Amino acid sequence: MAAKFTIGQVIHHRRYGYRGVIVAYDAQCEADENWYQNNQTQPRRDQPWYHVLVHDSEQTTYVAEDNLESDVTGRPVRHSLLHKVFRGFLDGRYYREPLN
Repeated sequence: MAAKFTIGQVIHHRRYGYRGVIVAYDAQCEADENWYQNNQTQPRRDQPWYHVLVHDSEQTTYVAEDNLESDVTGRPVRHSLLHKVFRGFLDGRYYREPLN
């Protein structure tokens, strides 16, 4: 299954309501069985899963594609690790390369 979202895209979590930015993804859930069993929602493992920096938090999450939708606000995300991963923000998304 192809990933619906891309690195640098700002997303919204459908269930928990937070915004964040995608920093990486896996074609399917790569978390171990113990982690998966302790996940409150236990979405299907056979879909893309995303590593997300959560807005206005120090938290990172690992989220199944079914739980995400595109963020429509166009606003940036605030997270202390953003500068380590991305170099710019333009038109509602983050970029790894400097924007000239």
